[in-house]
Amino acid sequence: MFQQNYYLILSLIMFLLGTFGIFLNRKNILIILMSLELMILAINLLFVTFSVFLDDVVGQLFCLIVLTVAAAESAIGLAILVVYYRICGNISVELINLMKG
Repeated sequence: MFQQNYYLILSLIMFLLGTFGIFLNRKNILIILMSLELMILAINLLFVTFSVFLDDVVGQLFCLIVLTVAAAESAIGLAILVVYYRICGNISVELINLMKG
C-alpha cells in the first residue's frame, strides 16, 4: 500500500500542472477549461486521500458532490464555447468581449 505522501505529491503535481496550463496558455479556451478540470481533480484526490487515511466517508461524499458540480460546469462551459465558436469562428480568448450583452 502506498503512503499518504505519494498521493499528496501526486495531487500537488496535478494542481501545479493545471495552474501552469492556465497561466501559460491564455489564448485557447478549451485548454483553460481542461486545466481547470485538472485542478479540480487534484483537489478531489486530496479529499479521497484524507478520507481513506482518516477512515471517514465525508471526504468521499464531498468528492462526489464536487465532481457533480464540475460536470455541470464543464457542460455549461462547453455550451458557451460552442455559441462563441458559432459567432466568431474561432475559440481564441482575445475576442471574448464580443459576448457582452
